[in-house]
Amino acid sequence: MGLQLGDVTPDFTAGTTHGELSFHEWLGNSWGVLFSHPADFTPVCTTELGEVARLKDEFTKRNTKVIGLSVDPVEKHLEWEKDIEETQGSAVNFPMIGDPERKVADLFGMIHPNASNTFTVRSVFIIDPAKKLRLTITYPASTGRNFQEILRVLDSLQLVDRYSVSTPVNWREGEDVIIATSVTDEDAKAKFPKGFKTLKPYLRLTPQPNK
Repeated sequence: MGLQLGDVTPDFTAGTTHGELSFHEWLGNSWGVLFSHPADFTPVCTTELGEVARLKDEFTKRNTKVIGLSVDPVEKHLEWEKDIEETQGSAVNFPMIGDPERKVADLFGMIHPNASNTFTVRSVFIIDPAKKLRLTITYPASTGRNFQEILRVLDSLQLVDRYSVSTPVNWREGEDVIIATSVTDEDAKAKFPKGFKTLKPYLRLTPQPNK
């Protein structure tokens, strides 16, 4: 079946552009975003890595560490980083895993044989501080990822973990959220002092609790 939401993610030790690391130890008490790239010196990946470097502070604000991976060796990653800084205007400021033997790629199911037997697809894994998998997104090699969406999901997951809520379609930080159906109206009055609007018994909206 491969990794599923709620599973504890595999631990591994691997060489990276920031030295050898043990994945779970490196994550510590942080959230993590692990994302894979088909290969080094490819155009779409170059733009993605530059964008993640620019967003480093946004991930840090969310107590989140980011780490990339491709099946090329670390030495090639380091050469590629020069091109990324030159063309994207941002130096890569997070580790990139070298995985030429595809050990990590296989652990996380990043190789999709019907797309390519050799290269990883554009996989994204969001991992919580308990090391559990909370989100997966898979893109084809030809399509660059939307990292604003990844930040949005992080905001949602972290909010949901703190309060008995979920987030509606197209939700953005600061917008109304949905009260969980497990919370009674009486409990909701205590939990959500800003009040709530009942559209249906199963659909109650309240202002974001921590705003």
